[in-house]
Amino acid sequence: MTVANIIVLCAFAFYLCIMIFIGAINAKSKNNEDYFLGGRGLGAWTAAISAEASDMSGWLLMGLPGAFYLTGSGDIWIAIGLLIGTVLNWIFVSKKLRRYTIKSQNSLTIPSFFDNRFKSKGALKIVSAIIIAVFFSVYTASAFSSGAKLFATLFGDGSEESFKSIYLIGLIIAAVVILVYTLLGGFKAVCTTDLIQGMLMLVAILTVPIIAYAIISGNGGLDANLMKHADIKGYEITNAASFINPLDEGLSWQGIISGLAWGLGYFGMPHILVRFMAVKSEKEIKKSGTIAIIWVTLAFIASFLIGIFGRAFLTNNLSETTSETVFIRMIQQIFTDNFVLIFIGGIFLCGILAAVMSTADSQLLVTASAISEDLYKGTIKKDASEKNALMVGRLAVIIIALIAFVIALDPNSSIMGLVSDAWAGFGAAFGPVVLLALFWKRSNAAGAMAGMISGALTVIVWDYIPMISTADGLATIGSATGLYSLAIGFPVALVMMIVVSLITKAPSDEIVKEFESVKTAE
Repeated sequence: MTVANIIVLCAFAFYLCIMIFIGAINAKSKNNEDYFLGGRGLGAWTAAISAEASDMSGWLLMGLPGAFYLTGSGDIWIAIGLLIGTVLNWIFVSKKLRRYTIKSQNSLTIPSFFDNRFKSKGALKIVSAIIIAVFFSVYTASAFSSGAKLFATLFGDGSEESFKSIYLIGLIIAAVVILVYTLLGGFKAVCTTDLIQGMLMLVAILTVPIIAYAIISGNGGLDANLMKHADIKGYEITNAASFINPLDEGLSWQGIISGLAWGLGYFGMPHILVRFMAVKSEKEIKKSGTIAIIWVTLAFIASFLIGIFGRAFLTNNLSETTSETVFIRMIQQIFTDNFVLIFIGGIFLCGILAAVMSTADSQLLVTASAISEDLYKGTIKKDASEKNALMVGRLAVIIIALIAFVIALDPNSSIMGLVSDAWAGFGAAFGPVVLLALFWKRSNAAGAMAGMISGALTVIVWDYIPMISTADGLATIGSATGLYSLAIGFPVALVMMIVVSLITKAPSDEIVKEFESVKTAE
């Protein structure tokens, strides 16, 4: 191991110890509301940065810049769609969801909100908790994989054997650290660390492209340096404008629709929605929304620039499989002159750890709450004590982490691929149900169940079951058509929920009265 690697490792150790310490000092959770919602006491900054940091996993600093590195403007529509989804979620969903979850028997989780909102007697709780466990296993795996690839890229010797062995070590380290402080502190620890990690992510992702551009400008300019790397798989580069233009005419309609469809996922993300529920007041939500939208806008712009400038800046071309390491390699190439710069580079690389940890811990906690609060205490053992429910929740964190660990064992797995599958699953299964639960009083339990199941199944069939004959054999509908499964699953679930709600019994007077009371409180 080189001296530079040892310095970076010290930076990592310093950072990880701070995160575990925060978990330890926030270790006291009196009950499930404390452990899973922090007593509904989040301030504006913590709620905003925590929501976005838990959203922007390793794909923000690895998957998305890697996509931009390969195709330039090709994937800009994903960022545009996600930005639109973020804005709409904070403006229309956040405040009403917080108010409605309090009104509906102080619902602590998304599954319990569905159950209480529609009075489904546990049915919606069970189905939605199962969906959360399935898709969060995949989503958490993407975060673990990001952390493992970070370690493998930094500390490997370049050989495939070295990459695989260090990948496994990195995977173990990431999983253990996330487990420790999630188990210790619960929601409050997660949100506090997310605040720190979100700020670190933003500083790192903004600083690196600025420095890279300054170096590029003094070394022939962006256009000339991009042309040196025009042979990488992706768009044909004739000049800088042809690579950067976000309205590239060569992009297919499937690509544009699929990219924009990512924005629909926000309405169904449990780890983001739970932040809305935990804000201490509706007044704070408005402030949180402003902070969150600014954070996301800056982060997406910086992610795009990392991919573009990285292609011009890096000495060696990255392949399609190594493109997700562009941010790591830029930091390695910039911060090299002395021990201080290398340590600073190590702290910036902790931004990737921050992205990984802030997402994985949130996902583990939401999964734990679904299993503990909704399956165990809500269905299996309704008279369970708070102590036993917390124990089951912590056990669920360990089990889901182990499943995610197994999924992430493949070092060749794509971070963006894992994220896109989980994102589509949640967006299609929960998005329409959340929106109609909040804004349509005629929606009912049967409709919610139909929408939830049809959305989840559409994504599974679209992405995982080969059934289309191609020249290379059977392919999934998604790969054959080039359309993102969320672009199909969301409208399918929306239509199913509306149709089934209309052809089945109307909601009871009690449900309608509660809906109207939430509406009149606005």
